[in-house]
Amino acid sequence: MIVIKEPHEIAMMRANGQVLGTLAEKLRAMVVPGVTTFELDEVAEAFIREAGALPSFKGYRQTGTPPFPATICASLNDQVVHGIPNRRQLKEGDILSIDLGLHRGGYHVDMAFTVGVGELPERVRLLLDVTERSLYQGVACAREGKRIGDIGHAVESTASPHRFGVVRQFVGHGIGRALHERPSVPNYGKPNTGDLLKAGMCLAIEPMITLGTWDTKVLKDGWTVVTKDGSLAAHFEHTVAITPEGPEVLTRAPPPRIPSDEPAAPARSGE
Repeated sequence: MIVIKEPHEIAMMRANGQVLGTLAEKLRAMVVPGVTTFELDEVAEAFIREAGALPSFKGYRQTGTPPFPATICASLNDQVVHGIPNRRQLKEGDILSIDLGLHRGGYHVDMAFTVGVGELPERVRLLLDVTERSLYQGVACAREGKRIGDIGHAVESTASPHRFGVVRQFVGHGIGRALHERPSVPNYGKPNTGDLLKAGMCLAIEPMITLGTWDTKVLKDGWTVVTKDGSLAAHFEHTVAITPEGPEVLTRAPPPRIPSDEPAAPARSGE
């Protein structure tokens, strides 16, 4: 069953998404040569717990897998998703995908981004740019009356002209009280096919795009997914609510507060 969220549930997810978006900005700024993904994971867990939330990924398990051991997924270079943080220092030219999620008040949010370490070759910069652009093309299709296939088609048609691979074995998903809910949200598809989109649905839309083919394999740790051909991979994701007014990206940092130029009202006494 696809769960339709009430406005108060989306409001809770929006508040959680602002926490996660703020954390993403913090982690992005930390990705420099010499830092380890273990250090990034420590910062992420402390930040989430200080916000009164819990990591969505730590301890998560799927059928046949051990519990995931970390707060973030840190996928390096040819790792597509579900990379486990470690003490390897990042170096110039690496690309790192960070996937992060939290739950608070009974509701999960989930997002991901890929960032380069120092200078990158032009083709790799294009991979990151196109993958992020394909995410927002998919988000634009998350509207009442559209279908799941419209989202996948938008992602695929953004990436394919550049001869990039669109990963098929791993897809986006519904999200809310559970980290993974119906429906599945592939990054490929045909327009006007699949489940009908309705207001109140919340989706984690997450293109995974490679410099080579779309085929992947899982390493012996049971989690880390890599490209079969060893090509680099990028991953971007947002949690999105479908509203009557259109799609709303929930996993964003809140806008900065702009101080007012007006002088404060004088204090009143005698009342």
